[in-house]
Amino acid sequence: MLKIGFRSIFFTALIGSLISCGFHLRGVTDVAFNNIFIQGNILVISANLKKSLNTSGVKVLDSAENAELLLEMVGEESEKRILSLAGGGTVNEFELFYRVHYRTKSAGASTWSPVQTVEARRDYTYSDANLLAKQDEEKRLNDNMRSDVISGLLRRLAALKK
Repeated sequence: MLKIGFRSIFFTALIGSLISCGFHLRGVTDVAFNNIFIQGNILVISANLKKSLNTSGVKVLDSAENAELLLEMVGEESEKRILSLAGGGTVNEFELFYRVHYRTKSAGASTWSPVQTVEARRDYTYSDANLLAKQDEEKRLNDNMRSDVISGLLRRLAALKK
């Protein structure tokens, strides 16, 4: 009985301290535009970017005519570098990069913004003994980096009109 009382007091205090410090889950990014037109290269993240924009309440248009914001996807880069080597010259760690280059133009503007880049980086240990597991880990890290780049791009778009 004493353990149950202590647990409930502990968790109540923990939740109360989290709420009082202002902690909350990130949630949906509040973008200041009602609609957007995306042009340029079709990237790996294009479909997920459109879904994220729709979730944020932004309609992705099929033409640039009535768009409040034009977003041009200039390109993307994926890179894998050796981060460290073991004593025998075998790879011990890799470093992964994912970059998306884009530029924007507001409806009333006559020029495009300079090309900007959103980047994500991860590193992971590598072992030939666990080849399949490490390939799966690399795929998951790449997926996470793409999600992070989409979140970063949405935050930058949200800051444009504020």
